[in-house]
Amino acid sequence: MQPYLFPYIGYYQLIAAVDRFVIYDDVNFIKQGWINRNNILVNGAPYRFTVPIQSVSSFVAINEVLVDPRAYPAWREKFLKTLTQAYAKAPHFQGTMELVQRVLDPSATHVVQLARSSVEAVSDHVGIPTTVIPSSSTYGNNALKAQERILDICRLEGAAHYINAQGGVDLYDRVTFKEHGFNLSFLQPVISAYPQGKSAFVPGLSIIDVLMFNSQEKVRAMVMDTQLN
Repeated sequence: MQPYLFPYIGYYQLIAAVDRFVIYDDVNFIKQGWINRNNILVNGAPYRFTVPIQSVSSFVAINEVLVDPRAYPAWREKFLKTLTQAYAKAPHFQGTMELVQRVLDPSATHVVQLARSSVEAVSDHVGIPTTVIPSSSTYGNNALKAQERILDICRLEGAAHYINAQGGVDLYDRVTFKEHGFNLSFLQPVISAYPQGKSAFVPGLSIIDVLMFNSQEKVRAMVMDTQLN
């Protein structure tokens, strides 16, 4: 999966479902995607936050995209204030704020640092033991494309079972995977409602929202609640 910034809980359910999770960081950056942005809850409605990056085309690899050094410090300060105003009364505000502050390293130079750190920090926080591997530093097969590269990664990992998000149903073929010796499954995310203060439940927000309102033990149970098709 591409590295996303504080992604929604379904992303962590996918991490929890596997032994080794490959962050696809050397494929093209997608503008208007989730690599450098997500949603939190402000006044009962989704609020989009976006880490500022330097001007980039869709032909630049994710791991090459730079954080805007001029805009990032002010953005970071403003975003942390927004979180404080929105979640100060949430039951797990303090621990979640400390985690967010650590992830949003003031000295970060590349957006992939922030995205990968958010994935690993939250996984550690709730006790997901999965190993996270960046595709750019491991496989040396980025000349391959699409399904062929996934199959090669599975081969290099000695995998028996490849699990992808539900959106991969139209991209990957079970018969082809089976011919190469791999089982193929797709994860259907389970989005359970939880109290969000006085607001009606808004699903699919950043994991930040989940952490603000739920204990580490509860979040771990939520990410372990997965369905494979």
